[in-house]
Amino acid sequence: MVLAAVADLDPVAQADLGRAVALDPKDLVGVLNDLQSAALIVRGPDPKDRRKNAVSLTEDGRRLKECTEAGEQANAELLAPLSPDERAQSLDMLRRISGVG
Repeated sequence: MVLAAVADLDPVAQADLGRAVALDPKDLVGVLNDLQSAALIVRGPDPKDRRKNAVSLTEDGRRLKECTEAGEQANAELLAPLSPDERAQSLDMLRRISGVG
């Protein structure tokens, strides 16, 4: 969710990002630390106000976002013939088969 918000708002002041995703600032810092450690985002001075930190995607972050969007589109097309209840049931069965939930 945070990565998607950064992609939509890039560059975005860290405080504005926190408000956009409704995360407490201390929780957001932890998420951003993890994303930065994974080389998906960078933090630096906000070009609009150098007193603030801004968050931007790295090239790896952009590629991950694009891959996620492509996967979501493919899933939507695959499941389009099913009703919402059938989609939920199918995804639940796939999660159980794969051991993810």
